[in-house]
Amino acid sequence: MKRSNTFEVIPQSEEDEELLRRLLDASAALWNEINYERREHYKDPDEDVWDISEYRGRYGGTLGASTVQQIERKNREAWKSFFSLKKKGEANGKPGFWGNSDDGRELRTYIRNTSYSVEWGEYSRLEILVGKDLKDEYGLGHRERLRLEVRGNPNWKEYEKQGRLELFYDEQAQSFRAFQPVTVDDSRLAQPLASEEAALDIGANNLVACTTTTGQQYLYEGRELFDRFRETTREIARLQSLLEDGRYSSHRIRRLYDRRTKRRDHAQDALTRDLIERLYDEGVSTVYVGALTDVLDTHWSVETNAKTHNFWAFRGFVNRLACTAEEYGMSVEVRSEAWTSQECPNCGSTEDTTRHRDTLTCPCGFEGHADLTASETFLRRQTTVTRSMARPVCLKWDDHEWSESPRSPRPNEEHTNPQVASVGR
Repeated sequence: MKRSNTFEVIPQSEEDEELLRRLLDASAALWNEINYERREHYKDPDEDVWDISEYRGRYGGTLGASTVQQIERKNREAWKSFFSLKKKGEANGKPGFWGNSDDGRELRTYIRNTSYSVEWGEYSRLEILVGKDLKDEYGLGHRERLRLEVRGNPNWKEYEKQGRLELFYDEQAQSFRAFQPVTVDDSRLAQPLASEEAALDIGANNLVACTTTTGQQYLYEGRELFDRFRETTREIARLQSLLEDGRYSSHRIRRLYDRRTKRRDHAQDALTRDLIERLYDEGVSTVYVGALTDVLDTHWSVETNAKTHNFWAFRGFVNRLACTAEEYGMSVEVRSEAWTSQECPNCGSTEDTTRHRDTLTCPCGFEGHADLTASETFLRRQTTVTRSMARPVCLKWDDHEWSESPRSPRPNEEHTNPQVASVGR
């Protein structure tokens, strides 16, 4: 099972910080040179994108040969991903640059798994390899590595194998951070408490509506999150309109993109963790997620499509969900959810129903929360549901965690005409 540790990295002196910054800046310069060469080759039909110059001689003294190799490899992976997406018609553009010397480069590097070590304890530390020239300049011994303090409480201190370390400077937090991929023994996986099932409806205003076969429902509200995402997007567009001809970005714009992405990812990470832990306690072993490819073209507005396409980053969310679910022995399956948002659970109509904001109504007498109804309908298509629904749990985001709101919608049964409540169930 592959997982990752995230932690803060703290230089122990001004000299160590200067050395680290030079290492990251040289890595960014190397990435930009490799990427520029590949972009030029891409434009020339007589050139091979994969055939690039030898960079170890120029950068090895600063970075070390293994780090030069890792950055070359990472850039190659980025181009492979570009060609793969292009083949599918999903490419958004060629791999980009890590800033420039005038506006400030994006400080980032990749360290081979054998070129660093992490020790956890009362005084946790990270040691990384640097090139001979930097060692000589900063007085490090021949076999000595740059030693940095580590702050954080990683989830996976015990692992079988560590992967390539990503080390970068977080402009928003004004601190150095690291991602450490690790391989964890599968024996550490939890096992489901029962064989219950759950279905998720990915919404536009409510991020996730969930229904379980135990009769429990959860609703994660998303309006405030998306409003902030949209405000940042507008500010990015405003700043881009002020750029000089020939320029496409700036240091401030990149920081806003970074902030927007991190806010979204933080909320999604917390949502998947909170939801999976709740489902585990309910005894759920299988989670069904609606495939957005069935509904993206039939959503209600341009704004809604912006939410599902740009804000949600659906593929990334499903990967997060599956990764977290794996820790609890649960499986995630993507299934078609076509028409579940319009289908009346009583009479089965999809043409006569009306949706207004969060409410779905039908001439047959049904009235209920649209997203919760969709998740319940979606679940009933996958399995048999015999329990009645409990009062839904509504959760709101406060920038740190998802907390239960005292104002939760009523179960759909309480809004349903009792004479037709059993139809289609």
